[in-house]
Amino acid sequence: MHTYNVDQEGYYGEFGGAYIPEILYQNVELLKNSYLKVLEDPKFQKEYHDLLRDYVGRPSPLYLTKRLSQKYGCKIYLKREDLNHTGAHKINNTIGQILLARRMGKTRIIAETGAGQHGVATATVCALMNMQCFIYMGKVDVERQKLNVEKMQMLGAQVIPVTSGNMTLKDATNEAIRDWCSNPSNTYYIIGSTVGPHPYPDMVARLQSVISEEIRKQLLEKENRKNPDYLIACVGGGSNAAGTIYHFLNEPSVSIVLAEAAGKGLNSGESAATIHLGKLGIIHGSKTLLMQSEDGQIEEPYSISAGLDYPGIGPLHAYLAKTGRSEVLAITDEEAIEAAFELTRLEGIIPAIESAHALGVLSKKNFKEDDVVVICLSGRGDKDMYTYIKEQKKRNG
Repeated sequence: MHTYNVDQEGYYGEFGGAYIPEILYQNVELLKNSYLKVLEDPKFQKEYHDLLRDYVGRPSPLYLTKRLSQKYGCKIYLKREDLNHTGAHKINNTIGQILLARRMGKTRIIAETGAGQHGVATATVCALMNMQCFIYMGKVDVERQKLNVEKMQMLGAQVIPVTSGNMTLKDATNEAIRDWCSNPSNTYYIIGSTVGPHPYPDMVARLQSVISEEIRKQLLEKENRKNPDYLIACVGGGSNAAGTIYHFLNEPSVSIVLAEAAGKGLNSGESAATIHLGKLGIIHGSKTLLMQSEDGQIEEPYSISAGLDYPGIGPLHAYLAKTGRSEVLAITDEEAIEAAFELTRLEGIIPAIESAHALGVLSKKNFKEDDVVVICLSGRGDKDMYTYIKEQKKRNG
């Protein structure tokens, strides 16, 4: 029997841990020793859940699709994280972490962002709690996610474009860690996914687990059962996926199918499919699977989606894939775009490109008529309109 919880040392099997520069040791230790006490404190719980309800708009609906279900011959539900305030699941985590930062007496918040959704969610809670906010974002992402950059600035955050490396998420994370090393005493780093040194992967998974908690209650109401047959989510760093599957990990009857970004194809050299292509290594404070060359240099990932464009993967997901608890499919740019247009046409919902990768799983599986399939629709497509319009023009030649 596998246990899918993190152990005392911060590991899931061989993955995880905290590999950090000495200057951050005290910070990370403090966090490690206080996060569970704070998260389980009834006062924290009340404040957190009140904000999720009244500010974020939770619970998010579980929507039974009519035409999509008909097309794939099963019952497909969408967990509508796209309807949260700020348009994605990211806010579930930033609200929890900012409450934690405030209790730890921190006054300055830093974050990294790829698609900009985590950046917007962080800037949002900083405005709410009146804290200084600095967001690191690769220059390429600043250009392709301009609307989100403007939102962050309007919310009072300082967006710092990063021009090293590939100028995407990995590089933004490097810079955020550098900042943290320079300002360890007053700064709290809100990591946006289930990545980074322990306790971040576990903490972010717990804060996002509100998703699976709601799925259980909502399925009971709608289907008179707590468990779906399939759970499907996209995975980059892995937070929406971790939140979707959290309360079902020890239910063997629930199949977990995760979609990672194959970019232009698994063997194209332009991909972000870490679980398929990665080898064990250390990135951003944790030991996990990571895309690297023969001599251990990190390879630059590529995906049409700025949020899945990461060369590593959260240690929990590396472990779930290795033990066979999750099945991971690599979905190409092309397949994700196709799935996004399909959902838009069939259900009138424009998904984020990240979530469209999860929808891309549908055409690769054979479902039975009475299968209940829950897909985490982790974000809405406003931020990706520029990319969608470009793709549409290409199709119409």
